[in-house]
Amino acid sequence: MLSRFRRTALLALMALSLPAGHALAQTAAPLRVMSFNVRTPVDTEPGRRWEDRREAMVALLREQHPAVFGTQELVEKQAEYLVAHLPGYRWFGEGRRGGGGDEHMGVFYDSGQLTVVESGNFWLSDTPDVAGSITWGNLMPRMVTWALFQRQADGKRFYLLNTHLPYRDEDEPRRVLGAKLITQRLATLPRDVPVVVTGDFNSEPGSTTYQAFTTALADARTLAAKVEGPRLTFHD
Repeated sequence: MLSRFRRTALLALMALSLPAGHALAQTAAPLRVMSFNVRTPVDTEPGRRWEDRREAMVALLREQHPAVFGTQELVEKQAEYLVAHLPGYRWFGEGRRGGGGDEHMGVFYDSGQLTVVESGNFWLSDTPDVAGSITWGNLMPRMVTWALFQRQADGKRFYLLNTHLPYRDEDEPRRVLGAKLITQRLATLPRDVPVVVTGDFNSEPGSTTYQAFTTALADARTLAAKVEGPRLTFHD
């Protein structure tokens, strides 16, 4: 990171999407996607506690009303609060150590717009199908939660993958390995189905992690016709 609090960047959604040949048809309705590092409810300082932040998060999501959004650092009690205050949204995900505990890469979707066709998880390690697996020198498990969605309005399908890469400056080799594993998985997907990758990548444009992703993907921020808001964000 620029610091632990600043390199939650590449948009906080560096929503990476497959290049034009894989994109949703230009005649299709736009797909509204967001990414949100929720920040685990560990802070006790007034103003930084989850109880002090959650209403602002809900207000933003109601205003933007994404069809789907990926989260990072989410725990179950936060997910329960969000679905209770965002009518029509559902969520899924698994804890990074397997099961329902610890942090989730939870994915939320508007059930009035989207249907989940299939979903799953894999871990950024030498044994990606082993829940909670840690290799490469990571301090904790790193994972991806994914789904194949179908839009109810037109039947079009797309994949969404959501992740959170390690944050320390010395973790750049591990971020690169994670990015390469994700792009390897993308290469196995049907080429006629578009893909969006959301996450907290803890990376800047020009980094080797960014380069590893953009060998196969396009940065949605650079493709956007209009860009709004700060480039670096932190939810505190």
